[in-house]
Amino acid sequence: MIIDDLQRHPFLRLLMPLAGGILCGDAFPHVFPMWLCLAGFLLLLFVFVLCRYWYSRWLYGVTVYFFLFGLGFQLVSRQLEQTEYTFPNKPSVYKVCIREKPEVKERSILCRVSLEKELRQDTVIINPRNNLFLLYFPKDSAANGLQQGDELLIHARLSPPSNNGNPDEFDYARYLRRKGGSGTAYIPAGHWKVVGHNASRTLRQTALEYREKIVSLYRNSGFKGDELAVLSALTVGDKEELSDDIVETYSVAGASHVLALSGLHIGFLYALLWLLMSPLWKRWRCLKPILLLLIILFLWSFAFLTGLSSSVVRSVIMFSLLALAGLQPEKPLTINTLAGTAFLMLLYNPVWLFDVGFQLSFSAVAAILLFQPKLYALWKVENRPLRYLWGLITVSVAAQLGTAPLVILYFSRFSTHFLLTNLWVIPMVSLILYSSVFFLVLTPFPFLQHAFASVLEALVRTQNSVLQWIEQLPSASVDGIWTDVWEVLLFYLFLGWAYTSLTRRTIRNVYAALFALLLLVSYHSVSTISNAPHRSIAFYNVRGCPVVHCMTNGSRSWLACADSLPDISRLQHVLSPYWNRLRLDTPQLITGDYSTPNLSVRNQIVSYADKRICLLHDARWQYKISSRPVSIDYLYISKGYKGRIADLTSLFSIGTVVLDASLSAYYQERIINDCIRLGLPHLSLSEKGSIRILL
Repeated sequence: MIIDDLQRHPFLRLLMPLAGGILCGDAFPHVFPMWLCLAGFLLLLFVFVLCRYWYSRWLYGVTVYFFLFGLGFQLVSRQLEQTEYTFPNKPSVYKVCIREKPEVKERSILCRVSLEKELRQDTVIINPRNNLFLLYFPKDSAANGLQQGDELLIHARLSPPSNNGNPDEFDYARYLRRKGGSGTAYIPAGHWKVVGHNASRTLRQTALEYREKIVSLYRNSGFKGDELAVLSALTVGDKEELSDDIVETYSVAGASHVLALSGLHIGFLYALLWLLMSPLWKRWRCLKPILLLLIILFLWSFAFLTGLSSSVVRSVIMFSLLALAGLQPEKPLTINTLAGTAFLMLLYNPVWLFDVGFQLSFSAVAAILLFQPKLYALWKVENRPLRYLWGLITVSVAAQLGTAPLVILYFSRFSTHFLLTNLWVIPMVSLILYSSVFFLVLTPFPFLQHAFASVLEALVRTQNSVLQWIEQLPSASVDGIWTDVWEVLLFYLFLGWAYTSLTRRTIRNVYAALFALLLLVSYHSVSTISNAPHRSIAFYNVRGCPVVHCMTNGSRSWLACADSLPDISRLQHVLSPYWNRLRLDTPQLITGDYSTPNLSVRNQIVSYADKRICLLHDARWQYKISSRPVSIDYLYISKGYKGRIADLTSLFSIGTVVLDASLSAYYQERIINDCIRLGLPHLSLSEKGSIRILL
């Protein structure tokens, strides 16, 4: 029974209410006041004293669960509260300090800054929280010279994080708040200046500087291109050099996890250190605590060299606790140990629960602990190399079983050749990681280090070449898969009952597993039917890509573009989850005149399902007169049109005016005033987000 399993794993029982409280606190912050959590603590003490005289396990258990739920709720609420900031409704002057190395983007330079002071009406307002903001500077020579520690005076309007309101869009606002960010701002050229430099460094800033030194060492040793990028990502977690092509190669091949420095890499180091230290404490048992402490210190030293990134810190905490668990004589790595590790980590930082890396790491390890022994026992292998290969295969299958639902949920992709990829990449990554450690050890000997660099570069190049070959194999990945959170939870419910039925082969457990599978299939079927596409038109709030999406009752659709050179890549990045949910094929792009039995586009006027949409982005209709106005259901205005609505009333009989987000605030206000004066309905995508009209 699942109840019996929970009783054997006390930390798992504690983890569940804590995680539940964190989930509720993130969804409904500040609903429960602090005094309620304090009351729960006092109630816990009262019940504890009461149970000494009147034994009641269920009362004590309910109180503990209630307290942990409230604790999780308050922890995440307090952390999110630290990101709150009162935003003025107009631009102001701020003093900020750049906290990390500026990041060069495609069209701008991103600086993560702490807000120190605000100058408002000749009054200096100190910001004690030092709220974190993301500032975007235009790419010019002045912004390229910005460095970590620079203190700036900026004149800008800070804005809270917000989403664009598109369906199934990534919740950037919540993501930024979970990362500690309070808002964003764009700083035009000439609206900032450097007023000083703060030479002091936090521990993490110092760690990032050492990471940069290691990357520079790689570069000075002859590494370049994809080899430099992959090596930097594998060893110190620096992914700035990664190109889009190499990222796509690793993603399609199912090896993206090796580019994100996390539990896999720390596990390799932990295994190496354990292998080196275990003969010593087996001979001298009294040395085991000291040697385990050395392992922990080495892991934290490695985390320091990687810049103390959150994923590495999580993994090091996990393996540090596992190392401490190794002091007990029984098997140190169990589900209870894993749950205890997650419990302590969430107490330290509750928002880690929402981190994809955190979820993937623990789901992978849990699946390996539960299913790998069962899979390994299916085939008794006598040959030692084959036994090692079979063990690697079962570990890969178990890890994939645990992580596949989450990968599909977050990335809408399943790599079909994951087994082949893991059989290759896991030994190669371990070899590259160990070789890089040896490479760094050779730093006092430049000649030997430079000679060994060619060996390390050959290893990385070989790994990339094989993964590029796997990428080119037929059906290397299945893309466009849609699932939601409830479907993932139902899958894990089925997985849990399936494991229970394997360990305790009773008819009740088998029926429970089959019932969970039935729920999963039923929910998937209902979801597919309810999300079936319907004939409609949609306007999206994606800056730089004004389009009208014309959808049929099937999987076919068209994107009629107002601009001949739209930013389609950005549109696909934002809306691909929504299109996947509707099971749409890749929309057909229309940039000029076009005609089919269902759709007609002529002179930027779209005719679809008895509806006309005029795409207005230039002056083609300005100063033209017609004796017979054309009926237009929607006038879609985007950046490029400089005229007035009144100039078009002699040409068109306008139903509704739709304003694209690419329009400046000035033009939006002017057009809205024209609409109000003329009595025309209007919709602003900047305010309302995406709009879909069923036909």
